[in-house]
Amino acid sequence: MTLFRRQFLHMAAGAVALPAASRAAWAATYPSQPVRVIVGFAGGGPNDILARLNGQWLAKRLGHPFVIENRPGAGSNIATETVVHAPPDGYTLLLVGSPNAINATLYERLNFNFIRDIAPVASFMRGALVLVVHPSVPATTLPEFIAYAKANPGKLSYGSGGVGGITHITAELFKMMAGVEMVHVPYRGVAPALTDLLGGQVQALFANPAQSIPYTGAGTLRALAITTATRSEALPDIPTVGEFVPGYEASSIFGFGAPKDTPTEIIDTLNKEINAVLADPEIKARVAGLDGTVLVGSPADFGKLIAEETEKWGKVIHAANIKAE
Repeated sequence: MTLFRRQFLHMAAGAVALPAASRAAWAATYPSQPVRVIVGFAGGGPNDILARLNGQWLAKRLGHPFVIENRPGAGSNIATETVVHAPPDGYTLLLVGSPNAINATLYERLNFNFIRDIAPVASFMRGALVLVVHPSVPATTLPEFIAYAKANPGKLSYGSGGVGGITHITAELFKMMAGVEMVHVPYRGVAPALTDLLGGQVQALFANPAQSIPYTGAGTLRALAITTATRSEALPDIPTVGEFVPGYEASSIFGFGAPKDTPTEIIDTLNKEINAVLADPEIKARVAGLDGTVLVGSPADFGKLIAEETEKWGKVIHAANIKAE
């Protein structure tokens, strides 16, 4: 059993601080005031949009506002630490995502242990990336791209949204599993990387479909494969990487977490309401519009997924010797 999974099981088995009767009474009136949702990224991006979308619907269902607070910085570590030190009363939540799983290994000295200090509440979305290339690359399929990269080691360069971000380690996982060499060119965000891809300064990028598909439709970029285990309903003609590189899967995950020792009854209430929100056809359509699929499950399911993602990306970070900047 790995360290991450042992930590999760220990956390799940531990008793919360309040007596059972007090917890039940507390949960029966929850929420009785606004709930803060801390987001580790600036407003307007996918993390912010997802937090606000879920917050609006939870407010309707539970009768109190879910107030989004953006605390960008250090790859979401500032936001995470804010929630770690918040009272475990259900009134401060964290938007949880792939950066939390990545940062556990990427940063050598954190003031918290994410799996130990943040209780999983509910998952709500899994998002895909798509491998897009500049038309100058002589490949129209992923097998042709892999063959060209193997025949020209180090000749191709790929952009990313920054060292240690999901667009970076997704590409590094691809390099490892496909057995190819490409030069990494990090940018301060995916948008400038996409701009240089369009200009031919880099040849490849694992990008958000919403950002890149307009260019593939216009013929200025070429989409070769999507990173999730199954094809996208919105992009059914684009194959998965795993169809040609067996076992490959990479995606962004999103959900909510709370400070450890938050009463189980409150977490269960939130989980039930979030799952009900995700069952709504309008929400499913909105999530699909963000190039994702709804991800329903229990708190334990989400905790298991976080542990698995932490272990998976930790291996990639160590193998590629990636260091936080």
